[in-house]
Formats: sequence, C-alpha cells, structure tokens
Amino acid sequence: MGNTCEGIVHEVKKVICGKDFVIAQMLTAILAGGHILMEDVPGVGKTSMALAFSRTMGLNFGRVQFTPDVLPSDITGFSMYDKATDSMKYQPGAIFHNLFLADELNRASSRTQSALLEAMEEASVTVDGTTYTLPKPFIVVATQNPTGASGTSLLPDSQIDRFMVKISIGYPSAKNEKAMLERRKNGINPMDSVMPLCDANMLLRMQFDVNNIFVHEKIADYIIDLINRTRGNPDLLRGASPRATLALTSMAKSCAYLNGRNYVVPADVQKVFLPVITHRLILTPEAEVNNRSTLDIAKEVLNSAPVPKV
Repeated sequence: MGNTCEGIVHEVKKVICGKDFVIAQMLTAILAGGHILMEDVPGVGKTSMALAFSRTMGLNFGRVQFTPDVLPSDITGFSMYDKATDSMKYQPGAIFHNLFLADELNRASSRTQSALLEAMEEASVTVDGTTYTLPKPFIVVATQNPTGASGTSLLPDSQIDRFMVKISIGYPSAKNEKAMLERRKNGINPMDSVMPLCDANMLLRMQFDVNNIFVHEKIADYIIDLINRTRGNPDLLRGASPRATLALTSMAKSCAYLNGRNYVVPADVQKVFLPVITHRLILTPEAEVNNRSTLDIAKEVLNSAPVPKV
C-alpha cells in the first residue's frame, strides 16, 4: 500500500502548496481511524484539504457549515410520519458519510456540538431510542477559527478529547503562495485535477493493517511514561487521558506503516506526540500568567522522557 499512500499525498499537494508535514499528519490520523481537529484562521485551506483527501481516497463526503441555528437533528437525523406506511420513518442526517466535514464547529450551539459526541466515539447515532450505525470508514474533520474570533465559543473538553489530533495549516510562504496563484491561472481549479487512488474498502484494509502493527512492550511503557509525565506536571490542571494513550499508540502504528515497517520504534511515537497530546492539556492559572503554553510543556515532556532501546 506504500505507493498508494505516496500517491494520495501527491494528489493532495496539487491543492495544498508547501504543507507536506501537515498533509502527512492528516493522512497518518486517517489511517489510524481517528478524527481530526483543524484550527486556523479563515482562508488557509482547511476545507480544501479535507475535500482533497475525500476525493483522492474515494470517500463519500458530507459537509455542514455550522452556525448557531444548526440543530442537532440536522446532524443526526430525525423521525417523521410517513402517510403511505402509516408509521414513523427515519430521515438520516448530514453525518451519514465516510468523511464528514464539520466546518467552523465552534460556531455551533453546545447542544449541536454534543450531537457529534456519540457519533465520534461509537460511529453511530441514536434517534428516538433507535441506534443507527454510520458508514465505515467514518472520519470527522472539524475546523474551527481560533477562540476569540467573532461568534466562536470553546468546544467542551469531552469533545476536544475525542479528536485524535489537532493540526494547523498556517500561512503559506511567499514562494508557495505564488505557486498557488500559478495553479489557478485561466480559471483552473486544482481540485478538479485530484484523482481517486483508492476507495472506502481499500482504506478499511489499510486501517486494518495499521491496527495490526506490532508494539513492543518497551514502546508501550514509553508511551505510558510520556502520558504519566503530563499528569504529574505542576503547570497543568489536567494531563492527558487514557483515550490519549490509545490515540498516541494508534498514531505511532500509523506512522510506522507509512514508513514501511510492521513494528513501532520510538521515533514514530516522538513524531506524532505533539499533535496527539497538546490539545488535551489544560494549563493552571499560574502557568497562563507566566505565558506558558501547552505546546511548550508537551515538548518538555517529550524531551525529558528516557527513550527505550528496542
């Protein structure tokens, strides 16, 4: 599957210029079967990246532009009376896709945000007491503007923790921004040139292979040590959860897979540690006053932990 993964990256790069590391992070999370939170200012390509991945991976794509008036039933679906059968009939919501883009999720009401919780954790939704299974694979890519932007609100901690990674695209360099303009000459849309290289079934097989990557006991102990160091940090009100342990392990497996190995090495864990952990940490008030950041602390944790020899 190595050539397929390289091809997927190549196709996404047709749309997103100069962000190879971010593209690799997103592909790693998709292969790990995780949900992705993308936080950045408007207009840097968050939505385009999600759409490019869905096209080249042959995934059924759905999108909701979140606003305060989007209802939970818009996401999960609802039951309505069917006169022909004289019974209630379920109408699926917008979430019934392989890749669901929750655009500007932090503009939605808390009730609507909460509607995603069951879907993200269980890959199902429950409406009027009946549970409906979502299609496989199922991936949520949520975008949000930085907190403090007009009309935004903080996502609840319980939802933040369900995102396997949090990534940021950032502004392009002058060189890459010029390349972006060149690709759009004469009204050409680079998205139209993105070629499908796999489908949902192939992605499921790749995710299965990732899940079966070998993790040595020493690597497992290394992951647990890193997580425990966040929990005992004096600058943090709360460290990483057990869900973070699972996410870090899955991402390390996916990283190994993309590097052509069937086993995890410490470098895999180190490569994915920051995007997996940083968004799960909560600073103490004193740390905030001292201008500490969760990124700084996560880097310190990573640098302080002894690296095992496997």
